[in-house]
Amino acid sequence: MPISIPPNNPYAQAADAYDQHAQAHTPDQRELEGRILLKSAKMLKDLQNNWENTNEEILESTLKYNRQIWMIFYDTALENPEENRPNDLRSNIINLANFIFKREIDVMSAPKKEKLDILISINKEIAAGLMIKPNMENAKQT
Repeated sequence: MPISIPPNNPYAQAADAYDQHAQAHTPDQRELEGRILLKSAKMLKDLQNNWENTNEEILESTLKYNRQIWMIFYDTALENPEENRPNDLRSNIINLANFIFKREIDVMSAPKKEKLDILISINKEIAAGLMIKPNMENAKQT
């Protein structure tokens, strides 16, 4: 039920307009997470393609972006705030995040562009899975 905004409060009217616009134009959470992973995969691929011009600062900032995404997945899986994720799924997310963190340390300690391949691949594969709309009929049957 929409809240009635007093006509003499321009700030409340602006906030309400922003809220309505944001709700109408924001993708669902899975799609948003998929897009963020694809952005990170693109950043890693661009870094790999321009390896000769990469320095430690660029490498660290690109890996940091990826690490921050995976920290969110890790923390969410660990906390399970909605308590609707199966333990196997949570465990897989945590293990995958740990693998990514270790790989990033490996890349920073001995930089080689080939080491980025697996990070790019994981991000793309997980993003593809997130961007597929779950079939609600199949979800109800399991």
